[in-house]
Amino acid sequence: MENKQDRSIRLLDEMVRLGKRTRRKRGTVTTAEIRRAQRDFFTFCRVCAPEFYKPDRAYLVRLCAELQDFYNSDDELLVINLPPRHGKSRTAGLFAQWIFGGHPSEKIMTGSYNERLSTQFAKSVRNGIAEQKTDPGMLVYSDIFPGVRIQRGDAAANLWALEGQYASYLATSPTGTATGFGCGLLIIDDVIKNAYEANNAPLLDNLWHWFTDTMLSRVEENGKIIIIMTRWATKDLAGQAVKTFTEQGRPFRVLSMKALQDDGAMLCPEVLSRRSYENKTRTMAREIAAANYQQEPIDIKGRLYSGFKTYAEIPAAGGHPLFDGIYSYTDTADEGSDYLCSIIFGVYRHEAYVLDVYYTKEPMEVTEPEVGRRQKEHGVGMARIESNNGGKGFARAIKQILENKLNWYSTSVRWFAQSKNKVARILTAAPWILEHVYYPVNWRDRWPAYYNAMAEYQREGKNAHDDAPDATTGMAETVQAIR
Repeated sequence: MENKQDRSIRLLDEMVRLGKRTRRKRGTVTTAEIRRAQRDFFTFCRVCAPEFYKPDRAYLVRLCAELQDFYNSDDELLVINLPPRHGKSRTAGLFAQWIFGGHPSEKIMTGSYNERLSTQFAKSVRNGIAEQKTDPGMLVYSDIFPGVRIQRGDAAANLWALEGQYASYLATSPTGTATGFGCGLLIIDDVIKNAYEANNAPLLDNLWHWFTDTMLSRVEENGKIIIIMTRWATKDLAGQAVKTFTEQGRPFRVLSMKALQDDGAMLCPEVLSRRSYENKTRTMAREIAAANYQQEPIDIKGRLYSGFKTYAEIPAAGGHPLFDGIYSYTDTADEGSDYLCSIIFGVYRHEAYVLDVYYTKEPMEVTEPEVGRRQKEHGVGMARIESNNGGKGFARAIKQILENKLNWYSTSVRWFAQSKNKVARILTAAPWILEHVYYPVNWRDRWPAYYNAMAEYQREGKNAHDDAPDATTGMAETVQAIR
């Protein structure tokens, strides 16, 4: 499956190819339009890519006007929050080209979440400026800004200069370098790639320190900063920047657009229709959909899980279950006040059917034989047990109980250390759980403590216990790993 990084790079490649295929013939663009494109950013975009930058796409007209007005204002920071596939990166790349056209001595630095993506972004800007005519009637960048050209021999993918300049453009990332380069315009484009990263506090701290300690130190006097990203969390880069600028009394502006408007209309039905929006968000947790498309951070007040799927009968044929396998996932209690949570589930066509839940605060002398008994009762083929905080010893005890006391050798007991951030794992797995996990119709009555722990789970900092969501996330990860 294509991840966000590969998709972003593919879209940038398509952007360059699409621009080449759809360049308007010189004869269809008037001299007045070219002159206006030199002064007006939206006109420049429309002339370069008329199939996307249509005058009736009001949000693009507004986005381009905001970028142009910001560059000419006294404001220091512009934060842009737009839904996916609405042209954020494409517009940012064209903006860099347009700025160079009117200000060839400007120095621009862009930052993306890794070197591969930042380099591809840089190439799209460079290639747009350097594009050569393949048809005498073809309109290219040099028709609009004839005096702006890439310096020969100084056109590396991520660091290059315009003719007459020492250094014009640098692309970097949190793992790259910005040493020796100063800029008048800094563009940060989507440095958080998913919900897992957005809820990883150490990673957010590292991004903030990269921004403040490395990137800000490269912005020259009276320089401009543009942050373009999805609003994932209140402490993401955009949130931290707005908070800091507010506290310091520094001028900034925010342009935030929702895919679904308050009046029920879509931001741009041609780009994302209501039907497509509903299809895309139906399989997401409500909070993650709100972050992606509505610019609402996922750590705002509210429950993570809702609308659990249920089953009345397990998949069966001829009276026999059709499960591809029966598994269990156990998270032992970290401290005396925590719960042990052991979930037994059958897997059928990559869907999880919960068969049994053992959720308790009982001591290990009680839980060890009980967990062993349930493994045999349900015919578990593989039992996964977290080995953190005494879990390894618990797993070994289960194996001994199964073999020595219950004379059962069909369950493979495996223990492993869980090193990933717990909250990030829980939030990332939530959409999959809501779509692919099925509980018995009476699970609320069968396992009330577990049910309440799942149904009432809030985001980080609002939960007394996260043992049930943690083990359920482990179940989801187990099923996905089976593929």
